[in-house]
Amino acid sequence: MRIAVYIPLLVSMVLGPAASWAGRRLPPQVATWLLTCAGVVAAGAWTTSLALLAFTRVGQIPLVAAEGPWSAGVLAAIDPVSWTVALVCGLVLLASVLALVVVSWRRVRVLVEARRECRELSVAGDLAVLDDPVPAAFALPGSPGRVVVSSGMLRALAADERRALLAHERAHLRHRHHLFLLVLQLAAAVHPLLRPLARAGAFAAERWADEEAAAEVGDRPLVARAVARAALAVKRAPQPALAVTGGPVPQRVQALMAPPAPMRRGLVTVFGAVMLACCLSVAEATHDTEELFETAMQAQAVGAHLPQGHHRPHDHHRPHLHRMHLRRPHLTHLAGV
Repeated sequence: MRIAVYIPLLVSMVLGPAASWAGRRLPPQVATWLLTCAGVVAAGAWTTSLALLAFTRVGQIPLVAAEGPWSAGVLAAIDPVSWTVALVCGLVLLASVLALVVVSWRRVRVLVEARRECRELSVAGDLAVLDDPVPAAFALPGSPGRVVVSSGMLRALAADERRALLAHERAHLRHRHHLFLLVLQLAAAVHPLLRPLARAGAFAAERWADEEAAAEVGDRPLVARAVARAALAVKRAPQPALAVTGGPVPQRVQALMAPPAPMRRGLVTVFGAVMLACCLSVAEATHDTEELFETAMQAQAVGAHLPQGHHRPHDHHRPHLHRMHLRRPHLTHLAGV
């Protein structure tokens, strides 16, 4: 546990900066799935590691130990985690849970409002045109979803550019990119170090829609022009997340003017191996923690059945602890005995 429980924390520190680099070198669809899955694994491993580190000390509280039941004294004697580390992990875990609740509430409210707006829009098929001179275009998820475009945006684009814009927004709806964004935002809320990964995943989703639009209209430079002209028309007006002007527009235009990114299986394999190592380390740390508490439970059971006058196994009862450690040599190593 001493090493395995910290591996997800170290992986998360590297994963954020590496996500942007890796996402731009993979096909956007692959990058979106890969980064989203990596975010889920990293956030889950982070949360589990914090919980394991905190609970080894929480379990030493007499009231908690009595509910186990396990021996708080034995657990304290073999616990490899210091009070300071456990306290910090507990506070960070609490902050992560609160952030998850807040972000979840906000995102659910946005999705509910989006569904309500979809029902109120006057549409032709999946397209709703707003009589608004301010240029705007975005995908509005719902049941069914809608592509919302303002009259100002339609006037700002040529006919073929409008076709590319609509293809981009319909790709967002068809592939449910709002769900990818939701997962990435929740992962970043749980683990702040994953914010660069969330931004890289959102950029990959925009690039995915760009490539889908380019395949549909059969003209990559046309989609690049549509994205650039839409961004210039919008200027700095705020836009929804699934807007054609979302993400770093210059990088998107540059990617559309270049050949499609090739599939790099080696890079995908490296990411997969890192995620697997993260999962295995959490599993090993969980198993070691379980054995710590099993040892404490066995000591409690032995103490409960001792004849009257015998001592229960507490911290000062070292001979009994040493005999117990000999039966579990790996726990002796963890305790530093």
